Amino acid sequence: MSTSTPPRLPRSAPLDRLVEQMWDAVSAADEHTATELVLRMLDDGVEPETVLLDVVAKVQGRVGEEWAANRISVAQEHAATAINERAVAAISRHPAARTTVTRGRIVVACVDGEWHGLPARLLSEVLKLRGWRVDYLGAQVPTPHLITHLHNTRADAVALSSSIATRLPTAHAAITACQAIGVPVLVGGAAFGPQGRYAKLLGAEAWAPDARAAADHLARGPLPRPQTDHQQFDDLPHLGDQEYTLVARNSTSLVRHVFTALEDAYPAMRSYNDFERERTAEDLKHIVDFLATALYLDDEELFTWFITWTARILRARGVPEMSLQPALVLLARELGDFPRAARILHAATHVLNTDLTTAAGNAV
Repeated sequence: MSTSTPPRLPRSAPLDRLVEQMWDAVSAADEHTATELVLRMLDDGVEPETVLLDVVAKVQGRVGEEWAANRISVAQEHAATAINERAVAAISRHPAARTTVTRGRIVVACVDGEWHGLPARLLSEVLKLRGWRVDYLGAQVPTPHLITHLHNTRADAVALSSSIATRLPTAHAAITACQAIGVPVLVGGAAFGPQGRYAKLLGAEAWAPDARAAADHLARGPLPRPQTDHQQFDDLPHLGDQEYTLVARNSTSLVRHVFTALEDAYPAMRSYNDFERERTAEDLKHIVDFLATALYLDDEELFTWFITWTARILRARGVPEMSLQPALVLLARELGDFPRAARILHAATHVLNTDLTTAAGNAV
């Protein structure tokens, strides 16, 4: 690991240059240089919010892109994220980040099962810079513990973060629970879809695409007080058909049955080693989880997006994505008595076939 000191930057140094220097340190797992770099930015007069959102957050976004393209491993992604988290901690302790509380109290948390805590941490630090008193509860906060904290603190609002769409049913329960005790909820993160489409569907008072927008929204005035008698079923009456409940409850058996049948439907799988078989089972579990979430939201676009994204991830790793087609067919066979599931699976199969045809044409 390098312990070199980054060169002093002129105050006019363009942000893209700072981002590249930060990326070089983070991608090399050089925590010392990364931390020294963000502190040097602050010493040279760069605003803390700019360092957080226009440097650290952009580098973290690139970490995700590099993982998806198979240019870095999962271990490297975890190491890079940990360094970015420590850089944020260093920024928060710098004299330039010291502020006086002039606003109310906000609780920031990730929904239960959400391990990606950095976006919520970035929001917490930005809100502190804007004068809010912030309770940052971190990743994977069980809803009962969140509600207990709200009872004890009388917070003005809750900011909930989630990056993975399969956590949306849990996020919905958390939103409703907060509203039941009169606390409004602002949500953010990739899980809530393009333009926050699922935030409105799940009844949140507000949505923001990023930390800066969330802070701006809260600065404009208090969020509207929720109706305390609001129920989850009020938002999603289609859940009355029980398709989501049955698929979610039986996900383990669904994965097992499809995995067993896939060996006949996709003969190449018979030569898989133990590691490849384990990864295949994990992929099937993700497929079933996303199908259940699509049923919860009654949104086939979520599932078709996930299937095409999975195909591209497999393609980047040199894994045959052709196994996705028989997997969808077998899953549809298992769920033949579920009309909404059948519709979603049919749509995904059509989109996948188009994607595979396009990819094959580009490869010629």
